[in-house]
Amino acid sequence: MPAAPPPGPPAAGPPPRKWRRRFARAFEVLLILAACGGLVLTCSVPNTGKLWEGNPTSTAFIDLRRDTAAAAGKPFKLQWEWRRLGLISHYLRAAVVFSEDLHFYEHDGVDWGAIQNAFESDLGGSKIGGSTITQQLAKNLYLSPARSMPRKAREMLIAFSLEDHLNKTRILELYLNVVEWGDGVFGAEAASRKWFGRSAAALTPVQAAKLATALPNPITRNPNTGGADLTRKRVRLIQIFRMQGLIDATQERDALDELGVSPPAPKVVPAEPVTHPEATPL
Repeated sequence: MPAAPPPGPPAAGPPPRKWRRRFARAFEVLLILAACGGLVLTCSVPNTGKLWEGNPTSTAFIDLRRDTAAAAGKPFKLQWEWRRLGLISHYLRAAVVFSEDLHFYEHDGVDWGAIQNAFESDLGGSKIGGSTITQQLAKNLYLSPARSMPRKAREMLIAFSLEDHLNKTRILELYLNVVEWGDGVFGAEAASRKWFGRSAAALTPVQAAKLATALPNPITRNPNTGGADLTRKRVRLIQIFRMQGLIDATQERDALDELGVSPPAPKVVPAEPVTHPEATPL
């Protein structure tokens, strides 16, 4: 009887799926990097609590403008005078909130709906800002005008910190005192004296509308710049003032005349109920 042949090698199984292991390792690395990045961003948030009682002695934007002028061999003249919120015209306070951050008194530092609208408008080819007043304050105090995802993430984290440590009144006061309103011009008081020769407390409705519509880029469109688009925005602010009871019908007509716009035919329309905090002077 012939001997049985020796057993052959075992049947080869399916090749090991190395791509799965590689993918899992890559995913783990990405998670670790993301966690480290988040930790670095969180640790980079400055102590915003000290702003509750103390005013900043400088800002990132002031330092940037000073350094830029020095690098170009040009003089830098800083115009900056601090004023508490009660000494800033309630017209300007209202105009900035209405034009820059309509939901200022409702959000926690970031307006997610505005961000979505800004993203959709960017896709459509138009530009609509999505930053809140709190985010703009964070940028002016601690960051730079540069655009990048890490900077935007820091801006949001600082905005959350500002909202945690300060109330809305203090945030608005800080913003109106540090925001840039021209070459070397920072804050509402310096801006009012630079562009209109009067204090921030004495601004008229039209002057407040002009200052508000210069934001957030007063370098390219100063408060005395004209144009159909800016005029339309200023007229809208005057109409909002009227609806919110900040001005009466006569003041509205005078403001529209000053803007070179024909007022609508007079009609008796009761003012809408005042619901916005800035409609009541502090």
